[in-house]
Amino acid sequence: MNAAEPADLDMSWASLYRAGALSALLYVLLVLVPVVLVFVAPVPPTDGRELLEYIAAHKVVYLTELVCFVGLSVPALIVFGALAVALGRSNKSMAAIGGLFGIASEAIALALGSSPQSLHGGLVVLSDSYLAAGTDAERAGPVSAADALIAATNAVSWAGILTAAAILVLSLIMRKAHFGSVVGILGVVAGAAGIISESLRPMIGSAYLLYGLLLPTWFALVGWKLLRLDRRRTS
Repeated sequence: MNAAEPADLDMSWASLYRAGALSALLYVLLVLVPVVLVFVAPVPPTDGRELLEYIAAHKVVYLTELVCFVGLSVPALIVFGALAVALGRSNKSMAAIGGLFGIASEAIALALGSSPQSLHGGLVVLSDSYLAAGTDAERAGPVSAADALIAATNAVSWAGILTAAAILVLSLIMRKAHFGSVVGILGVVAGAAGIISESLRPMIGSAYLLYGLLLPTWFALVGWKLLRLDRRRTS
């Protein structure tokens, strides 16, 4: 074993640590792109009829935001897998539970196409149908369907709750596994805030933004720590 390699860190997984680090940075990038678009393009409305008209007028922006938010789950899967392995020697049980929570949550999110309110792939199709309709009566169907989809995307997200739970569980054991107390404490706060925010999402409105800020911050710090773990191999 390399003298620089800690006894409780398995460096045979160095490539996974590097993949996790790059995936965490990709996650942050996918969050930043829609945030920037918020400042350069109108915010999608939450009313069905207005949203369908918005999509027709800003389809590229809308699709970019949709792909970014749904696509978050792919790099997050790798991050949670890398963390579970990196933390395994410190506490195998909690690392396994946290990793399973995280991977399951992202798999569910991908299967359902989970995204923030007003973002859903089906709404693009409904927008096309709305534009193709020739009368108000024909447009009523797509509008009703759009309202239903908007309500569904703003409902309680079990995928989101599991993601927050994974962050909480994994962060509880980070201090003893070369991740430091700062990342661990931030993760505990983000995880607890996330469970509450996701559970009460239909009611808390803009207060959800607090968790929305903590989440990419935690991923960024985790990415940096995983990158440092990978570099131990050549130390």
